[in-house]
Amino acid sequence: MRDGGPNSRAQLGDQVDLSRSKLAVEVDRLLETELVVADGLAASRGGRRSHNIRLNPHLRFLGVDIGATSVDVAVTNAELEILGHINQPMDVREGPVAVFEQVLSMAAKLKASGLAEGFDGAGIGVPGPVRFPEGVPVAPPIMPGWDGFPVREALSQELGCPVMVDNDVNLMAMGEQHAGVARTVADFLCVKIGTGIGCGIVVGGEVYRGTTGSAGDIGHIQAVPDGHPCACGNRGCLEAHFSGAALARDALEAAQQNRSPELAARLENNGTLTAVDVAAAAAAGDATSLDLIREGGNRTGQVIAGLVSFFNPGLVVIGGGVTGLGHTLLAAIRTQVYRQSLPLATGNLPIVLGELGPTAGVIGAARLISDHLFSPA
Repeated sequence: MRDGGPNSRAQLGDQVDLSRSKLAVEVDRLLETELVVADGLAASRGGRRSHNIRLNPHLRFLGVDIGATSVDVAVTNAELEILGHINQPMDVREGPVAVFEQVLSMAAKLKASGLAEGFDGAGIGVPGPVRFPEGVPVAPPIMPGWDGFPVREALSQELGCPVMVDNDVNLMAMGEQHAGVARTVADFLCVKIGTGIGCGIVVGGEVYRGTTGSAGDIGHIQAVPDGHPCACGNRGCLEAHFSGAALARDALEAAQQNRSPELAARLENNGTLTAVDVAAAAAAGDATSLDLIREGGNRTGQVIAGLVSFFNPGLVVIGGGVTGLGHTLLAAIRTQVYRQSLPLATGNLPIVLGELGPTAGVIGAARLISDHLFSPA
């Protein structure tokens, strides 16, 4: 009903792998909880006509995508269409109390605008490993103060509704699967390159989280032996050599060493450099910035090539803040994957940028809580 619109009980029976008696119990449960409502008479299939059933049009879900340096909050309807969306800068290192004060303030603004009287459920994404059954972050390298914080319990009390919590990259994958470039693919990888690097793994249409919730933490695969120190305590991790923070570090070094007049000028004007500056300099033809992007894309592509050989996905989606680097980055990643993985794995493998940008995470968060609420009791 969420993805295909109203259905009769008979039509649902054709689509859902439940016995007729179990389906009747589940539909009655959903009607009693007002998650679904009757919606006119269904087309006749012989005998007495039944009512169509649709998702309650008054349902409102809150999707929250917490990144390392910003947070997105959105309200959706039951079909996961975004009704309102706010993005604000934020530093996840300020800790969960400060971050959730900001999240709740943003949610209150969306409610005050008339989009929702309250929320029927909320999905939350955080940029680190999550013990999924409990909704608790576990030793997240870039999130000091978050280890073991009861995110699901705390926000459920504040919002007065059920809450589900997951890693932000898993939610990006779910968003692209629901409304983006991965709509028709059952097995794919979704790589997020931002302040850190992670990978959402979708197998048979379902997110694979691993035994303890850390599946897809590819940013801490070694890319350079004895390379730069990483926030996780190791050296040479992919994330330490190509992420938003690593790119800003390398751009600063290039500017200070006079290897890039374009970056030096931006440093003088702004007092700092970010991945956005590198993208802009590359777009202006700056050779050093283009080299930084290609080098990072090559290293990322080498790691993804190993994943492709191991997993044999039907699609690789590249998303996150650093995708502002565009097709120079994508070309470098593709080159490495197609060169290093076997032709059987890459012969029909699209490697593409995500379609949804910053809304992928909030749509995925809304889908997470939607899946939970509508799953059989």
